[in-house]
Amino acid sequence: YIETSVLTDSDSFQDVVVKIERPTYQKPFLGGFKNRITGVEFHNAGSQTIPKKRLDKGIQLFCRETQTVFEKNKLQQTNNTTSTQMTKVGLYVSVVTDKIISPGKYLTADEYHERRLKAVIVLQKYFRRWLAMNIVQKLREKKKLRLAWEAQEELQKKKEKEKKLRRENERRLNPKTKDDFELLYHALELWRQEETERINRTFTGAERKAALCGLLDEEAQLIASIGRHKLNADEENQHKAILNFLDKCAQPKRWKAFDGKITEMDTPNILRARELLEIYNSISMNDIPKDERIDVLGILRLTVKEHECKLTQEIVELIDREVDLMSREVKECNLEGLRKRICTLFLQYVKTPKFNPEVAKILKVPPDPLKLYKNVNFCHSCESYLPSTEFPVPANSCTFGRCRLCCKLDNEARQRDAYLKYKLLLENLRKSEADYQDDAKIVFLVQHQDLQYMIENIWGCQSALSACSDLYDLVMVRWDKRHEWSPWNTILLTKDEADEHLKLCDLQKAYEAVFINRIKRKHIRTKKYFAQIPAMASFLHSSDKQATAN
Repeated sequence: YIETSVLTDSDSFQDVVVKIERPTYQKPFLGGFKNRITGVEFHNAGSQTIPKKRLDKGIQLFCRETQTVFEKNKLQQTNNTTSTQMTKVGLYVSVVTDKIISPGKYLTADEYHERRLKAVIVLQKYFRRWLAMNIVQKLREKKKLRLAWEAQEELQKKKEKEKKLRRENERRLNPKTKDDFELLYHALELWRQEETERINRTFTGAERKAALCGLLDEEAQLIASIGRHKLNADEENQHKAILNFLDKCAQPKRWKAFDGKITEMDTPNILRARELLEIYNSISMNDIPKDERIDVLGILRLTVKEHECKLTQEIVELIDREVDLMSREVKECNLEGLRKRICTLFLQYVKTPKFNPEVAKILKVPPDPLKLYKNVNFCHSCESYLPSTEFPVPANSCTFGRCRLCCKLDNEARQRDAYLKYKLLLENLRKSEADYQDDAKIVFLVQHQDLQYMIENIWGCQSALSACSDLYDLVMVRWDKRHEWSPWNTILLTKDEADEHLKLCDLQKAYEAVFINRIKRKHIRTKKYFAQIPAMASFLHSSDKQATAN
């Protein structure tokens, strides 16, 4: 709607409301004109009346227009008129530029297609040659990369083997842990056996007895040397364990916030533990000046005097004694025993929860002695009462036998076996099973003694595929990766073979029937060995039911 003023009389106007209806169809162009000066276009107007629609009578109607074809006339005459002229009487036409054209051999359609086919075959030959050259070039590059990768892998394996040998030699030359001394005793036993065989093969009678006596003396000297190394290593390990224990007490509390940042907090108990750690490090230091030593002893005196008891009184007396001896210019070598005693008593002071509350969370011995009686067993070898954690219990054992210390002493004196390889195998196996996250249980019930029996008596200390006998390169993995690991669902392979084995989806197609039957026989032997263990009985029954269902 628009409102406009209309002139009605000579001097009067009237406001009129005009209703405009937008057309629902495209109006036809009826011509117009354009102002050349302003450039405005004016169109001829048409009626704004909506066309009248015909009523639908329900029947189909046709018009009477004829269906005549529209025709066009188009000339086909050439644009340029040409003419020819021939030589005749009275007219000479030059033939210098003329060409003589003679008809060639007629080519049939079959001959034409045959010639085209030969040309296509030639093109295909060259194209296939080009493709073959590309394929060969790619194969050469792959072969080159493969050979380089194999050389790199071989070099890496060689370096790892040399590194392992160097590490073993270093562990034998400078033993520090229990496993190092186990390897050392095992090497000693191998040397003794070789020397005994050589003596029995070379000498007889009295000479043999004299050689065996000399061998016994050498063995005793080597055992004594190993014992001295063991004492030094135990002292060093004990000092490291004490520092590690005190450092754990002094660690701040940590937690992860919602934004991923780590927050640390020091409580008064942690600050107290950190202060005691610094004091212990100070009094344990050697070769410090006399004045600094007196200052450290003074700080120690103030610290222990906060609590009055028999232990603190004894520490104060020892501090006064050392200060008095130092004032008398006593040599430091004569003060070593007194300083060790001060360190020992102060460590006892630090391990007391009354003086160091933070240590109560880390001590293995519970503050309440009544809790010890519930989990204590008797060792018939050393006749000592020890917690159950000090007894190695194989999977086929029903009662507690000797403690770990007695088993270690018996092994050092008699068999001198090295269990490090089997411990590493079991550790790698447990790590790989934990990665599956399928709540595996059997692998954590098996001990390294059981794993040693399986590897030596059932698998023959070699890979089931390549017969590799290097235990450092062997691993135990699942035979069927869909089920959890168990002694009757395992296979011994090298690390590379294990990676390829775990990629298989169908074992029946990947391996031959003879190999599968051989593995199944080993699984049956393993089941017979573990069937006598009560803890394994339930797992055996469940595996049998599962096999029957499959």
